[in-house]
Amino acid sequence: MKLISINLCNFRQFFGQTPEIKLAWGPRNITVIHGNNGAGKTALMNAFTWGLYGNLSAGFTEEQSVNKRAIAEAKPGKRVPCWVEIVFEHDSKRYQVRRSCHAYKSQNSVEHIKSELFMQVAKDDGRWMLPPQHPDDIIGRILPESLHQYFFFDGERIEQIVRHDKKAEIAEATKELLGVEVLNRSIRHLGDARKSLETDLRMIGNSEIKKLLKEKQKFQKEGEQFLQQTVEMEQELIHQGELRKAVNGDLLQLGGAAELQNLRDELEKQRSLFKQQIVLASDAIKRAISVRGYAVFLSDAAAEFDVIVGGLREKGELLSGIQRPFLEKLLAHQHCICGTELVEGSEARENVSGWMDKAGVGDVEETTIRISDRVNEINRQVADFWEEIDRQQANVSRSRAELSRVETQLDDIHNKLRNFPDSDVSGLQKRLDEIEAKIGDLHRETGSNQQQIESLNAQVVALDKQIDKQQLNEQRQVLAQRRIAATQGAI
Repeated sequence: MKLISINLCNFRQFFGQTPEIKLAWGPRNITVIHGNNGAGKTALMNAFTWGLYGNLSAGFTEEQSVNKRAIAEAKPGKRVPCWVEIVFEHDSKRYQVRRSCHAYKSQNSVEHIKSELFMQVAKDDGRWMLPPQHPDDIIGRILPESLHQYFFFDGERIEQIVRHDKKAEIAEATKELLGVEVLNRSIRHLGDARKSLETDLRMIGNSEIKKLLKEKQKFQKEGEQFLQQTVEMEQELIHQGELRKAVNGDLLQLGGAAELQNLRDELEKQRSLFKQQIVLASDAIKRAISVRGYAVFLSDAAAEFDVIVGGLREKGELLSGIQRPFLEKLLAHQHCICGTELVEGSEARENVSGWMDKAGVGDVEETTIRISDRVNEINRQVADFWEEIDRQQANVSRSRAELSRVETQLDDIHNKLRNFPDSDVSGLQKRLDEIEAKIGDLHRETGSNQQQIESLNAQVVALDKQIDKQQLNEQRQVLAQRRIAATQGAI
């Protein structure tokens, strides 16, 4: 979506109809709007959100949208219009959106009419036409209403977006923006439909199918329980991480332990760095094995190929230079390159014909050369492969040694903090130890749950195959029964 312009009439502070406000127009790709408090900056942002979605920021209602001066100056019974018109482009199409509402002034009160949304789409010939779909549906596909607050926001919303506890909310919004959430919902709906169909199958299937479906339902239920536990543990991990951060902050505020705490923070950064280096080196080893590891197993075959080719060359069975098409051309023209006539029955023709069998291996020679080049390349790959493996293993060993050194220093600092003379410091360190232990337990339980989920999923897949096999056998039984009945009827 590219915003082109906006026009307002009696919206909030904007009395009457404003000139068309062009946004990022011409060579200027950024539009900056500044003004004092109350000048209408937030009202302008609300004009976008109200015009597109009918939403206003906190503390504002649609009844407050109509300009108060316009209402005050209106005669009783006269309609006071209020509208916002937005022009934007998306996918090479230009859209014009207008949301309008009205207020009627009476002698003692003001009646507000609910807003309405209108849309037009520009055709290639410049004509404006009504869209085939509802305007809300079109806007929702371009920028869903649930995501608009990440593109139209004020200062308070910025503070909420950058908060640490809003990461999950931003992750969900990102999924929806990329279209992933639509796929996830489709998967969930298909799963529900599958369960409904399996329930029907349990009612009409044979005893074996009923038994298999019952086992499958049991495994699926256990898997859902483990999955729910995993989600809860991940949320608890986030909570414990925030607690750890808070306790570390409290330790930093205590003067006596500040130096030890700063040293510990630096060592923890080094520990994270060395762990990351170990992961990167291990991934590089896996990648090298996946891409070039096969060459190691071809070394014996390559050596055997060299022996075979060397033997053929020693015997003179690999010749090059004279090709069969060249000899066939000489015999067809009955004229040798030396000038001798190659007439039928002559000795010269027989000599040239004798080279036909020898020249037949010329293609073999060329193929051998190409394979030899490839074999040499494989040998070079093997050397490069082992060099890469040795280098990455050295990186792993070095990083592990440094990691061990850093962890030893961290243990020493932890012991000093636990036995610190100040009870506040030692108490916070013990609290931090408890948090670290709980985080470790949660990580282990999460890994165990994930393993259980994978095992249950594998059992469900195996049961699906058995159910399909039973259904196929049942179909064959029905077909055989129909054939028997048809045969009996014919008799």
